[in-house]
Amino acid sequence: MPANAHRLVRVPGAEYQEVAHLDDLTTAGTVASGHTNPADYAGVTHAGLPQQSGVPGVQIDGYFPDNSHTNTNHGWNHDSQFVVRLPEEWTGGLVVSGSPGVRAQYANDKAISDYALSLGYAYAGTDKGNTGAEFFTDGLRPGDAIVEWNVRTTQLARAARATVTQYYGHPAREVVAAGISNGGYLVRWQLEHHPALYTRGVDLEGTLWTVKGPNPFTYLPQAIKGYETHSSGSIVAAGFDPRSEFLWDYHYTVYWKLTQRIYAAELDPTYTGGEAGYDYATRPEAHKAIKRIALTGKIKKPLVTIHGTYDSLLPITQNADVFAAMAARTGLHTYQRVEAGNHVDGLVDAYPDRLVPLVPLFQEAIRTPS
Repeated sequence: MPANAHRLVRVPGAEYQEVAHLDDLTTAGTVASGHTNPADYAGVTHAGLPQQSGVPGVQIDGYFPDNSHTNTNHGWNHDSQFVVRLPEEWTGGLVVSGSPGVRAQYANDKAISDYALSLGYAYAGTDKGNTGAEFFTDGLRPGDAIVEWNVRTTQLARAARATVTQYYGHPAREVVAAGISNGGYLVRWQLEHHPALYTRGVDLEGTLWTVKGPNPFTYLPQAIKGYETHSSGSIVAAGFDPRSEFLWDYHYTVYWKLTQRIYAAELDPTYTGGEAGYDYATRPEAHKAIKRIALTGKIKKPLVTIHGTYDSLLPITQNADVFAAMAARTGLHTYQRVEAGNHVDGLVDAYPDRLVPLVPLFQEAIRTPS
């Protein structure tokens, strides 16, 4: 490619972009150069995860047209931000990813981008169109913000494919959809609705939304109530592994109530009660909103799902176990159940003798087709 090719590359559809040639596209270099935000990926991986480095290439930061402003990265205060990384030594692959939780576009930098770049793959990540604990303020109808997650992932996949073709002179031979938690949900949705954009997918502990259940509304309120009434039996009945009880204090404090509250605000905004009192069966507005984002299991490209038995946010029995059964009839789904894996690998550092990190297995699945 020409020496100044990075100056000419354009991400189709971007309203704004900044292009930089970097000595190292991995976090070993981008933290110092200001081309990532460590706060975006804090806690996603454990300290023992190998650090890749020394991958020179081009990084494009920018955003697509949008009218919401939850993402403050770069001081842009503009949503639908993305990052595209193009290594000099390209081996023909592209990984496309949406952020986990309600994090921004650099949330997968350690878990996915660094590793993809070490393989010589290009990488593209999106903030999903809205971020943060008030993501639900984006949109007019219940479910609009999550609907946009899927739209923005599709938008980035198309744009990244075109950008790779433009920059390297030929299309990617392999396009992998990869994501964690809410990002894993996006992988499944993409392979159900836009399979032509990808050759395969890998999801780590993807969120399962179904209208009849299970979904977070069918187990989180019960877990919250069980914790507040000192009933471990209720938490187990909600689907959580009793051996994960040592994690429940943390998850109640950090995740359970907040997750229930902000997703009710997004999918059932007329609800005014407490988190523990939410009764999904009696909330028709939530059913209607979830129908807009629900998964069917009808994937049309190969997918690997990885989930840990100690997941204390999205219990495996109510998520991956169910989705695996839904997808089984396709013959395209590979499922890895991992004993003692939790939802966030960052907790492995606190419990190194009790938890197994999942991101290394996730990375291996990105590298190796099922």
